[in-house]
Amino acid sequence: MNRVDRRTFVKAAGGILAGAGLAGQGNADEPAAPGQAQAAQPKPAAAPGKWKRAYMLGHVTKGPVLPTFQLLKEAGFDGVELISPNQLDMKEVLAARDKTGLIIHGVSGGRHWQDPLSDPDPLVVERSLLAIKQEIADCKAYGGDTVLIVPAVVNKKVSYRDAYARSQENIKKLIPTAEAAGIKLAIEEVWNKFLLSAPEFARYIDEFGSPVVGAYFDVGNVVEYGFPEEWIRELGKRILKIHVKEYGKSKRFDYKLGEGEIDWPAVRKALGDVGYEGWITAEVSFGDLAAMKDVVRRMNEVLQMA
Repeated sequence: MNRVDRRTFVKAAGGILAGAGLAGQGNADEPAAPGQAQAAQPKPAAAPGKWKRAYMLGHVTKGPVLPTFQLLKEAGFDGVELISPNQLDMKEVLAARDKTGLIIHGVSGGRHWQDPLSDPDPLVVERSLLAIKQEIADCKAYGGDTVLIVPAVVNKKVSYRDAYARSQENIKKLIPTAEAAGIKLAIEEVWNKFLLSAPEFARYIDEFGSPVVGAYFDVGNVVEYGFPEEWIRELGKRILKIHVKEYGKSKRFDYKLGEGEIDWPAVRKALGDVGYEGWITAEVSFGDLAAMKDVVRRMNEVLQMA
């Protein structure tokens, strides 16, 4: 992915969501032949009730938010993830949250592409740090527990080595602020030419030596060059949150959930095997009530949540 903001990236994602874990799929999911008894169904590796559906509101940076929250609640979502910094009125957001019962489980940074932590310009880095501190404050106010961070952008002026060192150095500066707020910093793998393998992603997180830093794993983002189920097993308990969307080589993210190349049974099993519990957030295009109900329906199918 070229250097774009997250909202543009979200619009490219025409798919839908997600992973979670049932052990032993195979023929157990197939109906019995006529006249034969149905085979015993395998027990799930993790209770589906431990996974909660959310929607990534990447396009909402201004109010009003109540109509959008109401639509998502009616569609069947349990929570949302907001962009920060934003131009939303805090009282209005909290009122919409409380009226609908939607949980704001976290925020995604809105400036990490234009002001990356890996930039060689100290002024750019300072803007990035200030933005993330605002994201931490917003997340705490919303009642969330994670701030999604794209840690670095590798390009012609920033080498991979420099991106690695600078991003770690600057994220370490944020750990005390996050720790004091009770917020975790969730590093996401995106198309930024950085953290291109699961073992490296795991090592990058481990080198912080802090429980405040973990992984925000995006199932669709690794399909071009890897298998999500392998990444999930490598990251294991480091995973704080999950983003889901579909992917296929022909149209890339422009597939609906379940219609691309992702092996969802394998993803479900891997999530169950590592004991993942928590939010699975759809990072897909926003639509009307019927479209959002379809997202939830497809989430239920691939996650086997309903």
